[in-house]
Amino acid sequence: MAKTTNKRDAGEPVIVNVCRNRRATHEYEVLDTIECGIVLVGTEVKSLREGHASLDEAYAKIERDEIWLVGCEIPEYLFGNRLNHVPKRERKLLMRRSEIGKFAEKLSLKGFTLVPLRIYFKDGRAKVEIAAARGKQAHDKRQTLKTAEAKREMARAMTDRRKR
Repeated sequence: MAKTTNKRDAGEPVIVNVCRNRRATHEYEVLDTIECGIVLVGTEVKSLREGHASLDEAYAKIERDEIWLVGCEIPEYLFGNRLNHVPKRERKLLMRRSEIGKFAEKLSLKGFTLVPLRIYFKDGRAKVEIAAARGKQAHDKRQTLKTAEAKREMARAMTDRRKR
């Protein structure tokens, strides 16, 4: 089942994570993110509620003032019978035209793309978090790994120091 974050006491929405695109943060430099809705059929929603989805090799594209999620796989619902959906179909994302225009301006620059970061339920509605990102080169990836390792080492040293 998907991971639940219960924040109802503070008046914040309940967020249930379905899947994350871990490779996106390694492959791309994330510059701007936005939350948008997604158009789904019934069996896709049921499959997502079970926690089945994959954002590997997924991306978003803008066509005729609409934004589409391409390459996202939501497997067929086990009890869907003949009414099941196509697992790797293009799905329309729901955003305001002004937001689409803002992202289209960023995409017009060289090297930028729209990458989905995660799919989740927010107060019972399916949402996708997409990011305007620039692809990293090999030396950028190595630098990111070095800084992450340095942060881990500092955290370990601080916890060892506190134990004494």
